[in-house]
Amino acid sequence: MENKFAAADPQERVALALRELYAGYGYRPYRMSKFEEYDLYSRHKDFLVSDGVITFTDTNGKLMALKPDVTLSIIKNSADRPDLTEKLYYSENVYRVSKRAGTFREIPQTGLECFGDVDGYAVGEVLLLAAKSLAAVGGAFVLDVSHLGLLCSQIDRLTDKETVREELLRCAGEKNVHGVSAVCAREGLSPEKSAPLCELLALSGPPSDVLPALSALAKRTGTEAEAAELRAALAAFAESGFEKNVRVDFSVVSDRAYYNGIVFKGFVEGIPECVLSGGQYDNLMRRMGRRSRAIGFAVYPEPLGRIGESRCADADVMLIYEKGSDPAALRRAAEKLIGRGESVLVCPKENPKIRCRKKAVFRDGEVIFLGEDA
Repeated sequence: MENKFAAADPQERVALALRELYAGYGYRPYRMSKFEEYDLYSRHKDFLVSDGVITFTDTNGKLMALKPDVTLSIIKNSADRPDLTEKLYYSENVYRVSKRAGTFREIPQTGLECFGDVDGYAVGEVLLLAAKSLAAVGGAFVLDVSHLGLLCSQIDRLTDKETVREELLRCAGEKNVHGVSAVCAREGLSPEKSAPLCELLALSGPPSDVLPALSALAKRTGTEAEAAELRAALAAFAESGFEKNVRVDFSVVSDRAYYNGIVFKGFVEGIPECVLSGGQYDNLMRRMGRRSRAIGFAVYPEPLGRIGESRCADADVMLIYEKGSDPAALRRAAEKLIGRGESVLVCPKENPKIRCRKKAVFRDGEVIFLGEDA
C-alpha cells in the first residue's frame, strides 16, 4: 500500500489508502455539499470537535454554515431505516479552527459511518477497520477501546446528580482516580462504594489481561451485559494480527449525551495526540429523531503532517543515469522497476532535495543499487 501511494504527501497518501480500504469492505462513497443550514450545527454544538463555525447568509435569507462536521450531515440527509444496514465512507473537507494554527482552516477528513441495523458483527468490523486505518498511516500504533455504557453504569450507581456524574466522567477521562475519590468523599460516598469505579479505571492493557478481571467486576456490579458487549466487539481482532495493537482503557470517554457503548481512539508513534476517534452514537440518532443505531470514526489528518521525515519519501528509487546513456534502455530499466511495484524517479544527477528510500545508478545498461538512503 505504501509503494502505491509513495509519491503523495502523508495526508494525501493516507486518504488514498483509506478510501481503497473502506471500498474493499463494501462501504460506498458519500458526497456532500460544502454548505449546510447553521441550525443543524447550533443544535448539536457539543457534538462538534470544534465549536467554531463559519456562517453566512444565503440569498434566500437563511443562515448557512461551511460544514465543520460530516457525521451530522450524513445523518440528516440519509433515510432512517433501522431494518437495513447502511455503510458509507467519506473523504471531505471540513472547516474548523485549527488546533495548530488557531485560525479557521479547510481541513481534509476521511472516515466511515455504519448505521441502521448495527449488530455485533458491524461493531466488530468497524473496530477492525479502525485498526487497519491506523496501520495504513504507518509505523507503530495502538487502538484504545472502552465501553461508555459500562463506565457510566458504574458512575450512575454512585449518584443521580448530573453535575456530579459529569465531574466523575471528566476525572475518568483524565485517568484521575484520586480525583474520583475526592469527588466521592465530598459527596459523602464511602470508599467502599466508590471502589468499583476506581477498580474499573485501573483496568488497562491487552484484552487478554483485562477481560478476566473485568468479568469478575461485572458480576459484582451487575454490568455483565455491557462487559459481554465489549468482549464480543474485541473478538473481531482474533487472528487479525492486530491483537498486540489493541488496549482496553476506560479513560477513553465521549459525551454521553451523544455516545453510548463502544468508544475508541487511535494513536500513532511519534504523534502526541490521537489521529483517530470514534464510537457508537445511538444517543445522537435519538436526539435527531432517528430509530437507527450507528457507529463510525474519523481519521484526523492534521497531525499526520508531523510524521517523521524518515517515514515519508518522494519515491522508492532515485535512478541516476550517466550522460550518454541509451534513452530506450534507460526507460526499459525504469519500467522494470515500476513493474515490480517501485516508484522510480529518473534523473541525470542526484538531487538532495528529493527523498528516496533507495538510490541506484544506470551504468552500461544495468541498474546498480547503492543501498538504502540514510
